[in-house]
Amino acid sequence: MADIVLTTLNARYGHTAFGLRYLQANLGELAERSVIMEFDLQKSPQEMASHIASVNPAIVGIGVYIWNSRLIADLIRQLRAQMAKALIVLGGPEVSYEISPELLELSDVVISGEADLEFAKLCRRRLGGRSLQEKTLHSQPPEPCDLALPYELYTDQDLAHRTLYVETSRGCPFSCEYCLSSVERSVRFFPLQPLLSSFKKLLDRGARHFKFADRTFNLNLPHCMEVLRFFLREYRPGLFLHCEMIPDRFPAELRALIQAFPPETLQFEIGIQTWNPEVARRIQRIQDNALIAENLHFLRQETGVYLHADLIAGLPGESLDSFAEGFDRLAALQPHEIQVGLLKRLRGTAIGRHDKEWAMHYQTTPPYGLLSNKLLTEGEMDKIRRFAHYWDSIYNSGNFVGAASLLWQEGSPFQRFMYFSEALYAEFQREHGIALDDLAAALYRHLTVASPHSPEIIGSRMARDYFHSGRPRPPSFLKEYANNMLHHTPTPSRPGLQRQARHFAAARLEK
Repeated sequence: MADIVLTTLNARYGHTAFGLRYLQANLGELAERSVIMEFDLQKSPQEMASHIASVNPAIVGIGVYIWNSRLIADLIRQLRAQMAKALIVLGGPEVSYEISPELLELSDVVISGEADLEFAKLCRRRLGGRSLQEKTLHSQPPEPCDLALPYELYTDQDLAHRTLYVETSRGCPFSCEYCLSSVERSVRFFPLQPLLSSFKKLLDRGARHFKFADRTFNLNLPHCMEVLRFFLREYRPGLFLHCEMIPDRFPAELRALIQAFPPETLQFEIGIQTWNPEVARRIQRIQDNALIAENLHFLRQETGVYLHADLIAGLPGESLDSFAEGFDRLAALQPHEIQVGLLKRLRGTAIGRHDKEWAMHYQTTPPYGLLSNKLLTEGEMDKIRRFAHYWDSIYNSGNFVGAASLLWQEGSPFQRFMYFSEALYAEFQREHGIALDDLAAALYRHLTVASPHSPEIIGSRMARDYFHSGRPRPPSFLKEYANNMLHHTPTPSRPGLQRQARHFAAARLEK
């Protein structure tokens, strides 16, 4: 039995709910009366409610995010049916700035902002028999030095099979209007001594994959470099660090430190979003495009970093031609992944101020994606969405990184892949649920018609992709090209890092 249940729906099992662990770590004397129950989107609200009700809690704290908000209302209804007296408390980004009337009505209390300490105060009042007056509570951002760190709450199962989230700072100094991080402008840094001590304990327990939740990991260079030096000193085989970096902030001393890491140890997520200076200014994004290009070239050509770069389609004032030009510019720098995101009107962000001038039309329910604007029709946005999904399945995934590059050895990568994307949609009439071998066959047929390469070159490249993605048995149409692959060893991968393993294998083969 437990008096307090902390719960949420993660997007998939491999993710861990970082926020819930912070809440439990900061419950103080109430922590032993609490339990974390994580679910994923495969569970039904009825199943989740039954599991929660089985411990008969007095308080249920639920994390609400863009990917799970539609299911939370159903979960609360199921909880009410099974345990009417429990206090239902909501928190998280999806209820911190604008909350739907439905969720507000269904819940007992909503905490906006960082609830690490506020939730504990609420629990003490409730379990102490004191009444709760407010329906909504706003939590001021706590100072990191006042927080108990949650890292001991990661289980051995988490360490073995799931991504561990960590952080060295909170907040963002920038004002990009599409981003929720811009709402809280201050940046707060965690004291390094207790933080690094916690990281050391995780390493000693066997943790190897760390994903930093910092929005701007390299903002404070001395702080950033001390963390990186720690992991370099404590390097263990299999270590992998995933950090979100400011794209135009890689001075010489940081470059040298990055180069000191063994290859295939670091992943940098770098948001470009747009190469169009006018569009960037319009959304309050400040960046030096020339310096960004120089930094990306350095990272890709002179380090062993895995490079993931982001672009956003649909920003106010960016046409399809402008976006295509930006995509081609980024593709020429050869990041391992290019994530094409569609603009969303996230609750609390300032992007909505452009709605009238640029005729911005969004979905009214999560994920609040852009449907059309003054420069992009709904049909064009649909094409970009399909492009993004197929690009992710074929190139970002590493499944066909070698063969896919044959599509655009001459001409515009964006235009060539868009042509292929529309051909795929015409054939399958869907974006999801296409078997890998069917995608391979479609790519092979397209390349034999639309590229200047011979079937032998195309087939050999695709067979190599299959083999180095850890799939030594290619489909029948590729078997005649696979004989020369038999002396190679298939590429091993770690849980959650299959994409990276495929891209690294392809890169090693090119050297």
